[in-house]
Amino acid sequence: MHLRTFTTVSVALALSGCAIVMPPAKVDAAPALQWQAPLPHQGTVGSLAQWWQKQGDPLLVELIDAAQAVSPNVAQALARVESARAQRTTANAALLPKLDASVSASRGVSQPDVPVATTQSVGLQASWELDLVGANRAVSNAADAQFQGTQAQWHDARVSVAAEVANTYYSYATCTQLLGVARKDAASRQETARLTELNAKAGFAAPSVAALARASAADGSSRVTQQQAACDLDVKALVALTGLSEQDLRKKLAAAPMDRGQAAPVSIASVPAQTLTQRPDVFAAERDVIVASAQVGSAKAQRYPRLTLSGSVGALRYSSMGRETNLDTWSFGPLAVTLPLFDGGQRKANVVSAEAAYAQSVSVYRGKVRQAVREVEEALVNLQSTDARKQDAAVATAGYAESLAATQARYGQGLASLVELEDARRNALAAESAQLSLGLERNRAWVSLYRALGGGFEPDRLNADATSSAADQPRP
Repeated sequence: MHLRTFTTVSVALALSGCAIVMPPAKVDAAPALQWQAPLPHQGTVGSLAQWWQKQGDPLLVELIDAAQAVSPNVAQALARVESARAQRTTANAALLPKLDASVSASRGVSQPDVPVATTQSVGLQASWELDLVGANRAVSNAADAQFQGTQAQWHDARVSVAAEVANTYYSYATCTQLLGVARKDAASRQETARLTELNAKAGFAAPSVAALARASAADGSSRVTQQQAACDLDVKALVALTGLSEQDLRKKLAAAPMDRGQAAPVSIASVPAQTLTQRPDVFAAERDVIVASAQVGSAKAQRYPRLTLSGSVGALRYSSMGRETNLDTWSFGPLAVTLPLFDGGQRKANVVSAEAAYAQSVSVYRGKVRQAVREVEEALVNLQSTDARKQDAAVATAGYAESLAATQARYGQGLASLVELEDARRNALAAESAQLSLGLERNRAWVSLYRALGGGFEPDRLNADATSSAADQPRP
């Protein structure tokens, strides 16, 4: 008996010196990137709302809050967070001993001639699987990484909803401005058609000129109808996103200031590479690498022996014919070692499968990083492009408006033809529409940068980080 115990303990000590070898849980996305940035808004609801409040549009903040409250994607992401939290608790519990209690009582006779007896017992049973090779610890770390990843995905869902609401909101604001331009243009065309019709009846204008004026008025009216439909579609989209009634939403939109479509101006020339790590998808992909690494370790651990230890403590009271007998018991053991011998290659195949999954997660992670870099650079290019075109668009709008006013005056004096007037009107309308569309394009590029950075950025902090990063670069 002593020899067996010594042998079991010797095996346990030998195993305690072993540890499973897992692939690296941290991988480099690119040689120049160091991933240390936290999630934006600290991953909290309040901080995200405060970030949008800085844009100075209370209605936009209200719509974003309403959309996040009813979004099925946000609700599903939150459910995944709760599930991952429970799985993390289960994984951590595997590192601790298990303790169960039992209580029993019985009364009766075992033979006809034996007096009635009462038996009461209380006991504790404990068991513990010693994590000699670190398998349970690896699973615990994987569960913790999985939990962090689901939190990042929840944050990503909230950021996506906020970006979608903002884009739709800015689209509606620009649409209403374009609708105002179309109505003004249609009214001008209608007045021109009325005056031309009077001149044609008086014989001062050819019937073909009157027909052209009527066609122009009809075209202007059609533009108004088309633009109104586009605005209604934006309202419908906001209703679907926020869950608000259309009547209440239209009242809120009508009460909002007319310049609500202008996002807060930002001036960002570059973004430090470290900032990309705050993107929830990059953050979650990095955690997936940790999970895959732990799964490789878990699969390898199944090929090692397992050591379990159990014990119990109990108290027994036996009562019969007024006499009581107490019997306390305890036991330590068995200390059992389970040795895997033959499984037809199943454990080895599980290791190969886990290693393949790990390689895939590493590839996905690096792909996420490359995609993040691309999206940020594209957003910066679009922001710089729209900013550079802003002044030219303003000059073009003002110039075409002056040309239209002059041509209208000449047409009223009979010094310009209706064709010339229509050309001037068309150019002025196109320039004003292009200027408004450029503003929407800039807002969308701004929201795209917000989305590409994972949900917000602080220009002052980014510029400070960029200066610090430049100062840290090696100099020739």
